[in-house]
Amino acid sequence: MPQSLANIMIHLVFSTKNRTEWILSDLERQLYAYLHGIAGNIKTPIIEMGGMPDHIHILIHLSRTLALSEAIQQLKIGSSRFIKEKEPLASNFAWQKGYGAFSVSPSQKQHVIQ
Repeated sequence: MPQSLANIMIHLVFSTKNRTEWILSDLERQLYAYLHGIAGNIKTPIIEMGGMPDHIHILIHLSRTLALSEAIQQLKIGSSRFIKEKEPLASNFAWQKGYGAFSVSPSQKQHVIQ
């Protein structure tokens, strides 16, 4: 086969440190747009995103040339920096160290999106 193909969808979940409610509606829209930009830059488009004030769910289409841990690191580092810059009171913002990452089959894509 002269080309490499991959269809790797991953449902990511990560929380704010100590589950502090930082992601309020004013910040949420801007944060999601910023995360879309990060994901585009690393060739890992976001299919769907949502969450609560203390955690986020992201369904991504993982690039075939990028390790999952690297994609998550880029998303968390970039978004953490963005939140600290946008919210003056968020100088101590951080994501928790861990994350959840679950593979999603094409037949379950719509279920995960909902």
